[in-house]
Amino acid sequence: MIPGMPTNPAFAHYAILTAMLAPAFFLTATASLLMSANQRLARVIDRLRTVLKELEDTSDPEYRSVLERRIEIQRLRSRLVLRGSQLLYAAISFFVGTSLSVAADAIVGYRAVALPTIMAVLGVLSLFAASLYLARESVLAVKVIDEEMDHRHAIARMRRREEKQEDEEP
Repeated sequence: MIPGMPTNPAFAHYAILTAMLAPAFFLTATASLLMSANQRLARVIDRLRTVLKELEDTSDPEYRSVLERRIEIQRLRSRLVLRGSQLLYAAISFFVGTSLSVAADAIVGYRAVALPTIMAVLGVLSLFAASLYLARESVLAVKVIDEEMDHRHAIARMRRREEKQEDEEP
């Protein structure tokens, strides 16, 4: 007899079903993160296409250099989100595997008691690693926005100076 397991077979089924449903909380959190990651990847790709179009349309070597740097950062961002998404898919697989291993363990007479725990730990570790990748991508996203704002602000200041000089000329 396994400690903590109900002796009545009818109650044992409820305990097994309850244990199989526990990973659902992790599945919900993981699915939310995965939806967010997919949206982030779509935004990165859209931004990358815009920057590539700008690169195509410019002949200024200095601005081309700026755009090429932005393209490299967008590539890095897309890779980070992709790795995060892959880890989230792995986490989902581990959490589903946790539920299945709980049932399998019950079927084989509780001889694989460590398997559900191992599967759950692997799921949580995958979720943790994915969060680190996505956090790194968020830092890069803010960095890119800061650089773009600085660049556009510098262009606006330069244009104001040029307009002011034109107004002052006789």
